[in-house]
Amino acid sequence: MDLPIQKPALFQGVTLPSGTTLAGLSALVHAFNVQAPVRQSSCITEQNIKGHIKEERGWKIYSKRYELEPTVQAHLNFAMRYENIDLLVLKRVFISLPAEAIEQYVLSAPNSVLTRRAWYLYELLTGNMLAVPDAPNVTSVDLLDTDKYFTKASGTLSRRHKVRDNLLGTARFCPIIRKTELLKTLVESNLSKSALSIIGRVSKSVVSRAASFLLLADSQASFQIEGERPARNRIERWGRAIMQAGKNPLSVEEIIRLHGILIEDNRFVQGGLRTDGVFLGEHTADGEPLPEFIGAKPDALADLMNSLIEANTIMKEGGLDPVLQAAATAFGFVYVHPFADGNGRLHRCLIHHTLSDRQFTPPGMLFPVSSVMLDWIDKYRETLQSHSARLMEFIEWEPAAKGNIHVLNDTADLYRYFDCTESAEFLYSCVRRTVEADLPREIDYLTRRDQAVREVMNVVEMPDLIAEQFVLFVHRNGGTLPKNRREREFVALKEEELIALEEIVRDAFDGFDNVPG
Repeated sequence: MDLPIQKPALFQGVTLPSGTTLAGLSALVHAFNVQAPVRQSSCITEQNIKGHIKEERGWKIYSKRYELEPTVQAHLNFAMRYENIDLLVLKRVFISLPAEAIEQYVLSAPNSVLTRRAWYLYELLTGNMLAVPDAPNVTSVDLLDTDKYFTKASGTLSRRHKVRDNLLGTARFCPIIRKTELLKTLVESNLSKSALSIIGRVSKSVVSRAASFLLLADSQASFQIEGERPARNRIERWGRAIMQAGKNPLSVEEIIRLHGILIEDNRFVQGGLRTDGVFLGEHTADGEPLPEFIGAKPDALADLMNSLIEANTIMKEGGLDPVLQAAATAFGFVYVHPFADGNGRLHRCLIHHTLSDRQFTPPGMLFPVSSVMLDWIDKYRETLQSHSARLMEFIEWEPAAKGNIHVLNDTADLYRYFDCTESAEFLYSCVRRTVEADLPREIDYLTRRDQAVREVMNVVEMPDLIAEQFVLFVHRNGGTLPKNRREREFVALKEEELIALEEIVRDAFDGFDNVPG
């Protein structure tokens, strides 16, 4: 099937590099007006390029040696050979093409690995069977190249295509995680073993208190990320809910239960999966919505959530690295945005659930990833928007009652398929900081504090609580007791006693790193 040579001035709002033509998925999307965002557009230049491929302003530019025939088959083959797998774009391209074009493509090279992969994806994603015979007796291949993608450990063989489906999900919900150098390094670093080694060097009492402090820090940070500063009892209640992570199998019912704990007062917030639209953004002075992100349509939520849970099970049973699974499930959840409120905090709770369920975190402890996300809030938002912002152009909506929005078109596929690579890199970096910096720093702090409290009580006899308060006040004030505390709680201390006790605290915390890594 012929395809016109693609030389538009713009593609999805971005100017093409001079002297280039669209290639691969970009060419197919443009030619058939496919409503889907292309993550990285490809084009072929009229010139020779040193190294033959370069990246420039979001474009991947290929040398003239890659010049293609102007056919659907040539551009589809290019996409399968050189471009990253994008299930959303592929599905919408497949739906836009006549089946005969794909049939011709398959029949032109029925033994080809690329052809069989595209053929399998066509039938998987569209649910339509092509009028072509089963693949001949050839060696079976993995659907995703395991050198380029993280996959489940053992694929399910399709005898029709001689392809093993090693996707991390199903046709109803499926993340893609590319094997970047950063992710390969992080997976190989075995942070779970490092955490166990750190806590194994100190007493159970210190570990228990460190776990409590880290839990409180994570709970507080999770609310602060949402711009909330709730009462202490609400933070502690949410902390207790988080500590249940991994104890119950993940299901839609379990997520709704957690939502009920989070939103205890539901007089103004709908419980359960929402029945109205939802968006993140602002309102005009007249109350008109200005959405920056729009969640899935209410009538698609049940299917999307059940499919997300199914994909989570596939990733777990397929032996995917626990942090990668946590990223795919938690970020997939927050993009669907199934609740009227509380989606962000539940998204972070799902991270804890997965890491605990997979026994990645030490027993009775969680990694305070929310605290790191709060410290890295700009990067966190950038990571979320790297996927969500691309969807907005393909969502048709209108204002609804009470300043809300109503989505007009079918958007479910926008939430079924996503490239989770950047999200996985971000989450893994958060976990690495908690293991390499936050956890040892908390343990170091408690060890030093315990030492200071003991020595303070050896000099001046006082209750444990008062000694702990003295150490805390002096440490926080840079090594001296604040004047107001001296005149109130510790007025009974003699001057020479105060000088000696302050010296004890300074010595105990000498060289302590109080700044997050």
